Amino acid sequence: MGDNSPRTDTSTDVEVDAKLDDGHQQVTGGSITSDHEAGTKNGDSKALRRLAQNREAARKSRLRKKAYVQQLESSRIKLNQLEQELQRARQQQGLYLGSGSYSGDQIAHSGGGIGGANASNSGAVAFDLEYARWMEEQQRQMSELRAALQAHAADTELRGLVDGGMAHYEEIFRLKAVAAKADVFHVVSGMWKTPAERCFIWMGGFRPSELLKILLPQIEPLTEQQTMSICTLQQTSHAAEENLSSAMESLQQTLADTLSAGSFGSSSNVANYMTQMAVAMSELAALETFVLEADSLRKQTLQQMHRILTTRQAARGLLAMGDYFARLRALSSLWSARPRG
Repeated sequence: MGDNSPRTDTSTDVEVDAKLDDGHQQVTGGSITSDHEAGTKNGDSKALRRLAQNREAARKSRLRKKAYVQQLESSRIKLNQLEQELQRARQQQGLYLGSGSYSGDQIAHSGGGIGGANASNSGAVAFDLEYARWMEEQQRQMSELRAALQAHAADTELRGLVDGGMAHYEEIFRLKAVAAKADVFHVVSGMWKTPAERCFIWMGGFRPSELLKILLPQIEPLTEQQTMSICTLQQTSHAAEENLSSAMESLQQTLADTLSAGSFGSSSNVANYMTQMAVAMSELAALETFVLEADSLRKQTLQQMHRILTTRQAARGLLAMGDYFARLRALSSLWSARPRG
């Protein structure tokens, strides 16, 4: 018994130590397992969020691509329609509608001939096609100008791009002058522009004084002399616009008085009626002059700005003007594609 007692005590101590070790391992192992599970859950949550974000980004990208493809297809269809209308108008030119009640001269003055109407339509369609090509060229020029400014190109390179941009605007004024002779109403109404652009149209184009307000913050900083020159230009442009607007109002009143002369609905003399229409036609001819004068004012304003600004400022101004009109066109597209409840 004396020999067995020490062995019994030692065995007991070993067993107790073993149990304590097992308990510690169980506690430690449980803690590690809990931390691992929590980390796994956090990782899974982040991964899910990333997947959701990627799916949303992919969805938006698909929508943008779909909208862009639809816009291209719509533009292609519209261009095909315009080309077909132009071809049809060319084929129909020369035809006219005769009437036993009026002479050939009376038909020409009254605009009753199909030939006159088709010639007007042909001119409008031709201008729309030319304007579409003009827009494509302007977008190309704006891309080159933007790249040159971002690359801090030398003034010599910028000067060539600015001169090209100015010449391009002079080209659209020339095209509009030709179109006004064929169909002045088409030019004045701005039917060749998008709806948002037509909200700001004046005499078949933009108001020079309003455009100066838009461009001024984009070309700063300016010297004191430049600021004074631009303010003077803005004032003179605004005064010229007011004079043209007043002349247009007078023309509208004169036309209204001419057309309202006599009694409506009565069987008046045909000769008197045709005389009345001839007078109105001669008065309406002034409308083409107003459009040409308005475009001349726009052209002079751009040329004056070109002379006032440095080459780099003029480049920024042309780019800002192109971007402004591009935003108006984008606004029209978004408005047309808006959801209708």
